[in-house]
Amino acid sequence: MYIHSNWQEILIRSTLVLVGLGLWNSALGLIFFPLLVVAWIVDGGLLRFHQTIQEPLVQALLLLCLLLVLGLSWGEQFEDNRMKWLKYFKLLIFVPYYSLLNRERLFWALAGLLFGYAAVLILGTYQSIALGIQGVPLLSMSYLSFSAILGVGFVTLIGISYMNRSLLVQASLWVLALAILLLQFHQNSRVFLCAAVVATVVMFFCYYRTQRLRLVAILLSLLVVVGIFASSSKVFQERWIQIKKDFEWMQQGHYDSSLGYRIAMWDVGLHGIAEKPLLGHGTGVAAGYFEKTIKSYKEGRYQDLPKFQGTAHYHNDWIEIGMHLGLLGISALIFLFWSWYRTFEKNNFTILGVGLISYMLVAGLAETLLVFSKVLLFLLMMTAIIMHWRKQ
Repeated sequence: MYIHSNWQEILIRSTLVLVGLGLWNSALGLIFFPLLVVAWIVDGGLLRFHQTIQEPLVQALLLLCLLLVLGLSWGEQFEDNRMKWLKYFKLLIFVPYYSLLNRERLFWALAGLLFGYAAVLILGTYQSIALGIQGVPLLSMSYLSFSAILGVGFVTLIGISYMNRSLLVQASLWVLALAILLLQFHQNSRVFLCAAVVATVVMFFCYYRTQRLRLVAILLSLLVVVGIFASSSKVFQERWIQIKKDFEWMQQGHYDSSLGYRIAMWDVGLHGIAEKPLLGHGTGVAAGYFEKTIKSYKEGRYQDLPKFQGTAHYHNDWIEIGMHLGLLGISALIFLFWSWYRTFEKNNFTILGVGLISYMLVAGLAETLLVFSKVLLFLLMMTAIIMHWRKQ
């Protein structure tokens, strides 16, 4: 067995901590992610790659990224200055991160990930309560990304609480989870808030499926809590009123609103997938296709939308990947989520897996969650830790 020198082990453990801490800052990511790859190579990760690739989740990530590369070959020339699709490739960071973990390093990886998340949570809470600011401007994090992070924390704490037999620990996790949910109610995002609540309901159904009275009781309790949080949040009430205004505005033929813009994007996206259902329009063509098509589609109903908001993605994971890669890409996405869930199930984190996959699926219906790379990387790193947790 190869024995690492002290400096190599210090490098690897420090890198695992730094990656967890620096995950939320793009500038630090440019430093720490390459360092992670270097540590992986130093650790002999390339020699172990044949073992790493045996994991279905790794296979699913590699397949999705491989198809995106191949999709460049059948796409027409495009003008996509934002190139959001490149963020899919950040998910491959999971490969060296997972490969580096073992029993001795698990503590360091977990410490980095938890302290990093706690720092974001503290900063976001301070700026929300003390300054009334959405998101985390200090980390250049929008309210959407911060709400997505809060949703992940809420679902994770609820899922983990069902794995602990101590009533004190369970109660503590629930209190912390509800505090996070309350904070999420004071963020402008409706999509991730809805996804968190729906994912929790799905977990309840799975856990209490044979205990109907308890299921009804806990669902009613959740409904009461949500009602209290909603009534106490001016931000939530304003966003709810905005939905009604957006719908009325859309009925008058105007789509320059949050809801109207999404409806228009989905309409054009589904039309585009129907045109080329098998392979899609090619990687990187999606945004250009929208701006080109709206000039004539449905008599130019949506042609002024780029003035309302720059075209970046389709606000739907399935339509986005379908535009790039058609049914081939959608199949790869199904394989990714299925492999991810099976990874949780295999490691006896089934309820948590149900919750997180449900969260990603629901959020992905109205946002392109897969390009929220910080959130997805956090989830992948947490998954990597879980995969090694049972091996201790």
